[in-house]
Amino acid sequence: MPWVLLDKKLNLVWRNKAHESLYPDFKPGDNFIAYFYKHLGETEIGRIYRSLRSKEQGFCYQGRLEYKTVERAKIIANITLSPLFLDPEGKTDPVGFACHFDDVTYEIQNILRQTFRSLLEASKLKDNDTGNHIERVNAYSALVAEFLFKNRSFPQIDQDFINDIGFLAAMHDVGKIGTPDDILNKKGPLEPWEWDIMKEHTKNGAFLLSTYPNPMAKEIALSHHEKWDGTGYPYGLAEEMIPLSARIVALADVYDALRSKRSYKESMGHEATMAIVEKGIGSHFDPRIGKAALQLSKEFKDIYARLADP
Repeated sequence: MPWVLLDKKLNLVWRNKAHESLYPDFKPGDNFIAYFYKHLGETEIGRIYRSLRSKEQGFCYQGRLEYKTVERAKIIANITLSPLFLDPEGKTDPVGFACHFDDVTYEIQNILRQTFRSLLEASKLKDNDTGNHIERVNAYSALVAEFLFKNRSFPQIDQDFINDIGFLAAMHDVGKIGTPDDILNKKGPLEPWEWDIMKEHTKNGAFLLSTYPNPMAKEIALSHHEKWDGTGYPYGLAEEMIPLSARIVALADVYDALRSKRSYKESMGHEATMAIVEKGIGSHFDPRIGKAALQLSKEFKDIYARLADP
């Protein structure tokens, strides 16, 4: 388990290898509060100081720390600060503190993802799209997000954004669980009134995901059919009004839908599909996202081949 020794002013004196791996930039001489200040917040920092000065609380503190940077994904740890005494009976004030970090990131994220997976599995019972379709949309979306991150195209993209969209893009059509089967599985063009009902899957998905802890899922479900020029649905949002996650998934979903064979259409080749993507830049797609996809053309083609339908 990662743990460190701090002096009485909470300056780092020593740390083990596990802690060095978890927080590589927190080095001997650094102050615990100063280093984690923006991740703890003033209220929690006040609680730390009160706890470590309180004999009634045993000069101890327990709490949760969520740490993230642009380059690194969020680390969630339960931390315990325990006093160190020169007096074996502990009758004097502490001369320092031992701090243990219990990394619970995987456990918490896995619980959240299992919740999303349950809803996703239920939606698959209604939708003819294959499991490979949603895996490909996940992969395209993460690929584009990673490219945009490396090029610093959008300040809101960090490692958490990339990890999240690489999983949550799959939720884009979860609202189809509320679409009537005869419309969802119809072979051939939809009537105008049927199309109006089909469009409601965006709102249905947003409703289903409205209480889920990661807002990106709701954003994607609601807005992945919006278009850059404002001609999409359900609300005709335009440009930056459309959440970035939805703008990325919009392109990923269109690319894969064109490539995929359905009961009402044949599949389209990669080059022809990319020509349609290029034509849609500035109208359907955010120009920066569309141009990124063109630069990643080979990678898109490889993902489709690697995750091809059986």
